[in-house]
Parts: sequence; C-alpha cells; structure tokens
Amino acid sequence: MLHGLLYVIRQIRFSKAAPDFRLLEAMLDYIADFSERFHHPKEDAYLFARLGARNPGAVALIDRLQREHQSGAAKLSALRQALARYREAGSSAFPVFAAQVAQYAAFHWDHMRVEEDELLPLARVHLTDADWATVDAAFLGHTDPLFGAERTEAYQDLFDRIVNLAPSPIGRARGSD
Repeated sequence: MLHGLLYVIRQIRFSKAAPDFRLLEAMLDYIADFSERFHHPKEDAYLFARLGARNPGAVALIDRLQREHQSGAAKLSALRQALARYREAGSSAFPVFAAQVAQYAAFHWDHMRVEEDELLPLARVHLTDADWATVDAAFLGHTDPLFGAERTEAYQDLFDRIVNLAPSPIGRARGSD
C-alpha cells in the first residue's frame, strides 16, 4: 500500500494528475487499520513478549520497536492532518503532504528492516517450537486483512474501493494510464 501511495503522489507531482482525495483517504485508512489494528498489536503481544521473556538482551530492541509503533501511529495521524490541509488549501499544501508521505514510508520501511534484520534472527535463535506455534497461530491468516481468515466485508469493500479508484498500474481506474 505504501508503494501505491507513493505512486499516486508521483502521478500528482510529475504527471499533474488531479488528486483523488477519496483514494488517498482510503489508502491511509488501510495503512492505519492494518498497522495499528492488526499487525503491531500482534507483534507486541506475541512475538515481542515471547522474545523478551526468552532473551532479556533483546528487551532494548523490543522497547525501541514498540516506541516506533507508537511513533508510527502519531506520524500517521499527522499524515491524515496534512491530507486534510491539502484537501482544504489545494496545491499549495501538496509539497508538505508529499514530503510527509515519503517520510512515513521511509520510517515504516526502516522499522521493518530492523525487525527483519535484527529482531527475527534473535527470535529464530531464542524462541522455542511452542513459542513459534503461538506466534504463528496469532498471525496465521492475518498477514493482510484482505486475504486472511479474519477478512471482513468492510476490508473487502475498502480494498475494492482502493483498486477501483487507483490509477493503473496499481488499480483499475480509467483515464490515468
């Protein structure tokens, strides 16, 4: 979704595409719901808690990642405010919104890199098979709210709305290719 959001921003900036605020809001809704409602709480409650209990040396890293979860939520809130200003003020507010999107994406990707390069190798060493079974059960089917076991009609509607509003190649909207 972040790649799609950056694509839309590039289209506005370089192709002079008109902003589709419904699409931008839907994309931010998806990011907020996925990160804040599904993914981060499960990391905190299952993966981070078990790793912290098994390896006290990982607690500082876990604390950092949990602070980033909180910081990410605040950054996303600021991004929503920047989008509202852009919608109200017009093109003069676009550069600030675009910069915040880029900063949020970079922040998020750096966070994921730390999880993948530092946290997961520690988890592979210190978690037991039973720990992994618990973590896997929490995450199975929830890697993406659109394709997991908890797929709801609301998420399907949100996904459909994003795909139908988004320009090609990230969606099906006509007149944008």
